[in-house]
Amino acid sequence: MSAAAATSNTARLSHFHSAVNTGDPGIISKAIDEFVAPDLLFHTPVPMGVTGAEALKRVWEVLLRAFADIHVAMEEMITEGDKVVVRNTVTGTHRGEYQGLPPTGKTVTYSEIFIFRFVDGRIVELRGVVDVLAQLRQLGALPS
Repeated sequence: MSAAAATSNTARLSHFHSAVNTGDPGIISKAIDEFVAPDLLFHTPVPMGVTGAEALKRVWEVLLRAFADIHVAMEEMITEGDKVVVRNTVTGTHRGEYQGLPPTGKTVTYSEIFIFRFVDGRIVELRGVVDVLAQLRQLGALPS
């Protein structure tokens, strides 16, 4: 992979990141259509009943319903070959149902790391680790 392609992947991921931080479901859905391959291999422990890019859209629907003010701060980005790795800090206020929990009004802050693999400028594979334990503890669903 050329350095130009790696730079392009980094730029595309930054544009996708900007779209998800709008909090607008329509903009996020369009960004997924633009930047993500329909048959995305989505390796996260999130049972959605759908696969590919549609699974990613469902994840964002759930997150926006629970945390309408969600913000993903990109802390680090590392690019190597066809992969871009991002470490994020996520914040949001729990104002809608999440993981079976009614709204608490509590603010959560948690970390996540994602590895994005690109082919021809589109995300074709996504692996992620999200600190769900920190989320649930801050929401009072688990003891500290």
